[in-house]
Amino acid sequence: MQQFHPEYVIDSSHNKKSVLLPIREWEEIVLAMEELEDIRACDEAKGTDEEIIPFERAVEEIENIPPR
Repeated sequence: MQQFHPEYVIDSSHNKKSVLLPIREWEEIVLAMEELEDIRACDEAKGTDEEIIPFERAVEEIENIPPR
């Protein structure tokens, strides 16, 4: 697991108010969150009873939709 190096911004009562991270660590967190979002979307799609069609067929059907 990635080790992080946070620095805390505290108020006058020594309560933690904010966190500072090196940009590289922040980028790793954002990437991990995006990957989790993709995994959740995939899991959700697998859980439906909707017909699954091949990508090529989907593109073909979309291309054959008449313009409005």
